[in-house]
Amino acid sequence: MVKKIETAIFGAGCFWGVEESFRTLKGVISTEVGYSGGKFKNPSYEDVCSGDTGHAETVRIKFDAEIISYEKLLDIFWEIHDPTTLNMQGPDIGEQYRSIIFYHNKEQKDSAEKSKAKLEKKGMKIVTEIVPASEFYKAEEYHQKYLFKKGAKVCH
Repeated sequence: MVKKIETAIFGAGCFWGVEESFRTLKGVISTEVGYSGGKFKNPSYEDVCSGDTGHAETVRIKFDAEIISYEKLLDIFWEIHDPTTLNMQGPDIGEQYRSIIFYHNKEQKDSAEKSKAKLEKKGMKIVTEIVPASEFYKAEEYHQKYLFKKGAKVCH
């Protein structure tokens, strides 16, 4: 069977926990944490934490769409964070922790908008941004698979 490799990029708070939520799913080929959506080239963690770059902490997911759908990834994205809080998740506060979906094509955009609208019909006020994918800057190596390396499943 030929693999249908696609990419998803999500921001849902601290990227350590977001990565761990997707890392071991059947059909996920790889995950990387990094920075997306900002105006600063090659930002460091310290740059992003300053709040001056406009980047969000994100996870880039390579997945086999024949095994796991983008829609299933969206379902998990909505479940693992609070998409109703602006620029914060739990104790993490700042623009870098915002809820955001970076789409790579019209199909992803349509799926993301449809899934967001479904939640809004339930009465939720969703603040999640849905924007075209931009440059993804891989975070420093010590951030990659951080929780896995520490033997933890969640940040908080």
